[in-house]
Amino acid sequence: MKRVSFAEFGGPDVLQLMDAEEPHAGPGQIRVAVRAAGVNPVDWRIREGQFQKVRPIALPAGVGQDAAGIVDEVGEGVDGVEVGDHVLGRGSGTYAEFAVLSAWARIPVGLTFEEAAGYPSVVETALRIIRQVGVQPGQTLLVSGASGGVGSAVLQIARDRGITVIGTAGAANQDYLRSLGALPTTYGEGRVERVRQLGHVDAALDLAGSGVIRELLELTGDPQRVISIADLGAPELGARYSGVTGNVPEALAEATDLISRGQLHIPVEKTYPLSEAAAAHIDSQAGHTRGRRVVVV
Repeated sequence: MKRVSFAEFGGPDVLQLMDAEEPHAGPGQIRVAVRAAGVNPVDWRIREGQFQKVRPIALPAGVGQDAAGIVDEVGEGVDGVEVGDHVLGRGSGTYAEFAVLSAWARIPVGLTFEEAAGYPSVVETALRIIRQVGVQPGQTLLVSGASGGVGSAVLQIARDRGITVIGTAGAANQDYLRSLGALPTTYGEGRVERVRQLGHVDAALDLAGSGVIRELLELTGDPQRVISIADLGAPELGARYSGVTGNVPEALAEATDLISRGQLHIPVEKTYPLSEAAAAHIDSQAGHTRGRRVVVV
């Protein structure tokens, strides 16, 4: 089979589309014929070696953790899913023709493989950090970097829970944030005052890692109410960093419920063939994404 992998840490140029042995489903796992794989910032952070001190991986390594596809192997002890089912889920080495998933759910009716591949990690992350930051219905949450995949999920989940959201993004994405129910504002000088004009902030999330932690601390007045998923230096300023995955099966169940009820939709901004995985990483690192980027197999 074909798989995108890398044999050394570095820039996008280390990614190679190569022949590889097919993986197989072990106990508690399934294998899918991948139709699409979600592109997440963690993919290129791993490729650069950013997590080697805390989560070391052996090289060469595959790329990707989210996928949507057709089940073609069911491991020992797995029930409730059969060969031929269309699923979305999370595993490893998903930029490939076949991948093993450790958590999955059936794709909701009406969702394409490309759309489905964009949900697993972003929804798990969104649910986890909303819970960790402790924001409650009736309160206001500030989301910095709100137009990407995780931001799109946070805004819609918060809206479904009765939480007001102030979202920051580039000028081109203001209407997009508004369409998801957020009070939008832009980055740059004067942002603290612009946010204050929109309302009191009870909690804040940094999704982009663009050096905003001090501003978020100023707006909330409470380091425990500020969480980043993108700034590894956030704890040095008193805020919290969230990087440990929570309950993925539970998150996928909630995601498919929200999608089925019409309360969650994350658009696919751009798709890439496996051979252009490097371009997908370049675009992901550049930011200013509206929704999701997906590699299509």
